[in-house]
Amino acid sequence: MKTIIDNNVILDVFQNREPFVQFSSKVLRLVETNQIKGFITANSITDIYYVLNRYLKDKQKLYKVIDILLQLVDIIDVTAKDVRKAFHPGVHDFEDELICVCAERAKIDYIITHNTKDFTNSPIPAITPEDFLTKFFEHL
Repeated sequence: MKTIIDNNVILDVFQNREPFVQFSSKVLRLVETNQIKGFITANSITDIYYVLNRYLKDKQKLYKVIDILLQLVDIIDVTAKDVRKAFHPGVHDFEDELICVCAERAKIDYIITHNTKDFTNSPIPAITPEDFLTKFFEHL
């Protein structure tokens, strides 16, 4: 199963954000153990880097965290065509729309996010970490 892991889920784990870290870390564990395939978009890594840099305030720790992340997930390139398709009148959140466009092109099965309401018009279903685990991995 191919999934895009939204930034908020990744940040839950690396910032130990309660109450979400429990389910988000289980999702990343599924990626780590190859039970699901995890992806992020190329533009997401810059956002994650920015937030974690402000949170950690230590470049060495930051590089270790980013290295761990890059060992876990694959990166979906963002093309000029993706940007043009995602940018249109009526778009509420450009970053989320770009994730949808990339997810569709990469034939992703699910977008795992806490902000499912931001993906209501997505061609790819969005699901929370908790709901994803309940639906597909009840034993965890």
